[in-house]
Amino acid sequence: MDEVQVVVAHAERATLRVGDVFLKVDADQARLDVEVEAMSLAPVPTPRVLWRKPPVLATAALPGTTLGRLGGPVTGSPAGWAAAGAALRKLHDAPLPPWPGRAGRSIDALAEELADECELLVRNGVLPADLVSRNRRVAEGALRPWTPAFTHGDLQIAHVFVDGDEVTGIIDWSEAGQGDALYDLATFVLGHEEHLDDVLAGYGTDVDRDVMDGWSSLRSLLAVRPLIEQGFDPFAPGCEVDALRARM
Repeated sequence: MDEVQVVVAHAERATLRVGDVFLKVDADQARLDVEVEAMSLAPVPTPRVLWRKPPVLATAALPGTTLGRLGGPVTGSPAGWAAAGAALRKLHDAPLPPWPGRAGRSIDALAEELADECELLVRNGVLPADLVSRNRRVAEGALRPWTPAFTHGDLQIAHVFVDGDEVTGIIDWSEAGQGDALYDLATFVLGHEEHLDDVLAGYGTDVDRDVMDGWSSLRSLLAVRPLIEQGFDPFAPGCEVDALRARM
């Protein structure tokens, strides 16, 4: 019998690997609905759905390896990063899905969430006040009008599989929907900004890097406390807190 490997697990959902099958267990039916629908619409390689019986979604494993992970070493070549950029541009240029995604939250809602979270981070002594205030100013640069694109919404490098210079698949689509393309790009290179030029070579156009910095700071500020509560360590080298320190 194949060994059961816990890929990720926290209070909201868990992903297990059994042989060549991934099992995602999610108590939120809406997230599974979005994931399946987004994979069917996305014009990029995605995992093959084997079966679905709520609250479980079973998908086939992808060939190749991930480009790396936040806080860890990268494994992809410059050609692999460029291929990921090209795939991301293809996604962003695709017809829009009919629902908003995580990258499509309203400016007003994000501004309110950012203000509340920054206050909690300082009041509870999670992060120094100067680190929070500096990154809050940077984060506010992302809060501007944007043209909707088909976004993944959680495009960490650990979610992109490559084989040489070919993208073999992108996983974890539960946050997908209409959103700001620069949110995806900022998430993808978070902690590995040295590969941004390779990504943009494949993406095919330059971008507003100040806005990307804003999304990086905003995403990191909003993630620190939830990650701690879920048993992860945003203070680990190369992770969210280091991303915030890089803006000082």
